[in-house]
Amino acid sequence: MATILVVEDNPANMKLACVLLRRVGHNALCASDGESGVTLAKAERPALILMDIQLPGMDGLAATALLKLDPSTADIPVVALTAMAMKEDQDKSRLAGCAAYIAKPLRYLELYEVIDTLLAQSPGRLPGQALETRP
Repeated sequence: MATILVVEDNPANMKLACVLLRRVGHNALCASDGESGVTLAKAERPALILMDIQLPGMDGLAATALLKLDPSTADIPVVALTAMAMKEDQDKSRLAGCAAYIAKPLRYLELYEVIDTLLAQSPGRLPGQALETRP
């Protein structure tokens, strides 16, 4: 399966996201703020990034914009995660370069569907990757 970077400052939300990813065979990388998320994304080149929008220091939208400006990370799909499920927040996430938007709390079926769809669209996807049936 895929390596997915989770950028989340809330320990409970981080743990939930990582458990859900590992449950279906993905490798989860973890960062607790925007700066370390950008650094880890550049170093590890994950297949996808789950990015919390409300982060200490650099917020998730600024981190996403930086990733999209860098040719080495521009093609990595970023999914915005936020408890603020307002229409303008969704619009801001798209403008920053996010490929999808998921409101918290995470619902595993929605999360898996978004991940599978984005990984299937990624140019470097291996045959069969992220298209397996879910438990």
